[in-house]
Amino acid sequence: MTIIEDQDHLMGTVFLRFYEELNDFLPEAMQKQWIEREFKEGTTLKAVIEELGIPHTEVDLVLVNSDSEEFSYRLKPGDRVSIYPVFESLDIRGFSRVRPVPLRQVMFVLDVHLGKLTKYLRILGFDSLYSNDYTDDEIALISKRDHRAILTRDRGLLKRKIITHGYCIRSKDPDSQLKEVISRFDLMHAFHPFTLCLVCNRVLITVEKAAVSGIVPERVAKYYSEFKKCPSCNKIYWKGSHWVSMEKRLKKLHFNRSKWDSHLHD
Repeated sequence: MTIIEDQDHLMGTVFLRFYEELNDFLPEAMQKQWIEREFKEGTTLKAVIEELGIPHTEVDLVLVNSDSEEFSYRLKPGDRVSIYPVFESLDIRGFSRVRPVPLRQVMFVLDVHLGKLTKYLRILGFDSLYSNDYTDDEIALISKRDHRAILTRDRGLLKRKIITHGYCIRSKDPDSQLKEVISRFDLMHAFHPFTLCLVCNRVLITVEKAAVSGIVPERVAKYYSEFKKCPSCNKIYWKGSHWVSMEKRLKKLHFNRSKWDSHLHD
């Protein structure tokens, strides 16, 4: 159902403008300008925004005729609606955000197409649930139950009413996806590299070198002295190629190397 298909119940016209990265979701002809839309009686802000393909989780502030309003606001003829994305640096105190307060502890659940991004996030220490068997219903329920932000390339998933925190990944490239997530959730100061199992997402425990003797390759035992173990799958970790690879990846993505180096001796 669209907001303009029943001509007998049209209430009037509203004017909408989307700012910054919200334009990524719009056809080029609609970007960075006022959009005129007809609407039906009872249409809410959430409905008209998502009718244009923008998940409500991408929106942080909506001004109707210069007043902040909630998603449940019902449109009136002639309304001028300004829709803003999540703010990272701009102070909007005094206005009412349409989204709940930010999560104090950022945890993620990812859809089936983001396996490599999941691995990268776990390497950096971000609690990230993933299974290639998850259905959209399961992801939505996990997000609500555990207060996890959903990462997905499926706009439809983020439009579900029960979802409060999420982000629609724009890129198809895992490196660029990682850069998007770090920037979007302001995670540069929250790295805790190699604290989680890349397979189970469980917190690793430190083990003595003697405890892994005969388990890790002989050359590893010779050159490395610090080891961690997953309490669930028993996988052993050390600061080897994965560490060097992620350090190079972050440098390639133009993140400050010192942020990473500060964790080298954690």
